Amino acid sequence: MSDSLPSTRCGYIAIVGRPNVGKSTLLNYLVGQKISITSRKPQTTRHQLLGIFSDDSTQMIFVDTPGIHRDERRVLNRLMNKAAGSAVTDVDVIVFLVDGTLWTEDDDLVLEKLESTKAPVILVVNKVDKVTPKESLLPHIAEISQKYDFAAVFPISALKGEHVGELRRDLVNRMPQSEFIYPDDYVTDRSMRFMAAESVREKLMRQLGKELPYATTVEIEQYEVDERGITNISCVIWVERAGQKNIVIGKKGQRLKQVGQQAREDLEKLLDAKVYLRLWVKVKAGWADDERMLKSMGFDEHQL
Repeated sequence: MSDSLPSTRCGYIAIVGRPNVGKSTLLNYLVGQKISITSRKPQTTRHQLLGIFSDDSTQMIFVDTPGIHRDERRVLNRLMNKAAGSAVTDVDVIVFLVDGTLWTEDDDLVLEKLESTKAPVILVVNKVDKVTPKESLLPHIAEISQKYDFAAVFPISALKGEHVGELRRDLVNRMPQSEFIYPDDYVTDRSMRFMAAESVREKLMRQLGKELPYATTVEIEQYEVDERGITNISCVIWVERAGQKNIVIGKKGQRLKQVGQQAREDLEKLLDAKVYLRLWVKVKAGWADDERMLKSMGFDEHQL
């Protein structure tokens, strides 16, 4: 006598790709809520993050990963690549996201890491709304399809939600019959401390120039809810040089004030509660190569 399979479906889906192809934007759309920070700058995502979508019959657990890239000169970059590479093991489906008709060596690197996986790999061509001329898209997809035996191909715009519904339906059908792993009201496995740090870092990424964002990180020193229901959060923004501290603070403190205000507004929406957010900027030379400091902030490959 065999046990009957559950009527529900549940499985893990890894979203992989090189930096800046839209993985976090796609994750947020598929989950239906903003849980992963986004910006136009590469390597915005530094941690492995679970986003969870549940309805009455299906739970899909999406693994958002840092962009896989060849530059491993710093400890931070090596840990990010380890986190991304580990995501393709023990998942049910892999979504390989690429940027329109733009193909780079880092895309080839991602494909190399997929060679050993047994899970079906779906090619998702993002930002198709920006492809010009449109006639170049199909030959490009045909060329990529020669590189790997993809289970399916979907051209989409994650930002606008174009054709993401078709991708979602395909993923639902690939989920194995299983009980839900998480409660159906969960949207992520990450703590609110983590979400607070990421919210501040997102605003920094959007405020600062091309190079400086990668010299900054955010650490939560205090996170507590007082008797009035107000969430009190204290954050340290770490930079590598004294001159960078002045840039983050801005003229008369205006840039830091804007970062704090925008992050607080996002957190109040997420928590549905009043937030008191305090920010400090401190200098720590070489923090991105300080393995002990990185691991204390959650950059350990066993925790990412």
